[in-house]
Amino acid sequence: MPTDFHLVHYGSRGMGGAALIVTEMTCVSPDARITPGCTGIWNDAQQEAWKRIVDFIHGNGNCKVSLQIGHAGRKGSTRLAWDAIDMPLQSGGWTLLAPSPLPYIPGTSQIPKEMDRADMDRIKADFVAATRRAASADFDMIEFHAAHGYLMSSFISPLTNQRGDEYGGSLENRCRYPLEVFRAMREVWPAQKPMSVRISAHDWVPGGITPDDSVAVAALFKQAGADIIHVSSGQVSKQEVPVFGRMFQVPFSDQIRNELDVPTIAVGNIFEADHVNTIIASGRADLCALARPHLADAAWTLHAAAEQGYKEMSWPKQYKGGKLQLERNLERSAQLALNA
Repeated sequence: MPTDFHLVHYGSRGMGGAALIVTEMTCVSPDARITPGCTGIWNDAQQEAWKRIVDFIHGNGNCKVSLQIGHAGRKGSTRLAWDAIDMPLQSGGWTLLAPSPLPYIPGTSQIPKEMDRADMDRIKADFVAATRRAASADFDMIEFHAAHGYLMSSFISPLTNQRGDEYGGSLENRCRYPLEVFRAMREVWPAQKPMSVRISAHDWVPGGITPDDSVAVAALFKQAGADIIHVSSGQVSKQEVPVFGRMFQVPFSDQIRNELDVPTIAVGNIFEADHVNTIIASGRADLCALARPHLADAAWTLHAAAEQGYKEMSWPKQYKGGKLQLERNLERSAQLALNA
């Protein structure tokens, strides 16, 4: 259930200058959760709690809000991340579903049930119901979570999908079920509002999804009606060996955007305003997502604008005094540095 924590958490970022907030993965059913702490949107009370948050953000600034909708798949029924990330619940767990009966951590994680047609139909209906609720809660956008080894991602990756039916084998077959679900969501989501898809563009494991594969995956979602592709990577297999660094996932966004002529969201160790300006100005993405910088500073965007001398940035009217003082202090520091 979204609580007052979520109201303050998202509301403060909305007042802090962010143009678009993408929520945490919000689950379509109780057994779709990663942990018992995951939010959902499968009942009326959750829908109303989300609407309260969305209404607050809309009423206190210009920020838009996207609900990220997903299903944990084989990565579900685990403890809270700050207690023991990816470790199974010691009690109160639930049965997991996946395209193939492969545990996330062999010898540790629960072995999921291989999904049959009835499971696929039920989960697709859950995603459609969540989409309808997101529309009723006045979200501006929804994001279909098909990344990071969760259910839809695990259909797409050959590391986790070893089915022998029409939902396994070729890349097109592996994408078949996620595309079925996405199209069903698109049919009930307001036509004038955008939908994004988050994908893992690189599994970082031999035999897994490569950046070239991700272009083909993004093309299929573009054809299915995706307005923007949110380009992440990894978290599909514990065997991954990512190559980290500043803006390390931006090349994947760049390739998808410019080979497919589709808008993208870049993410991954983007933490300075200069990173954002460079990425956007060079045409490597259309939007940049900065999650962890915003955890450290709810007003990251307002502060970044002031540091660059951009005074036209809209602040909450209650905070205008802080805006003026911050701008004066920054101008004074710049002058002192020139005179030093």
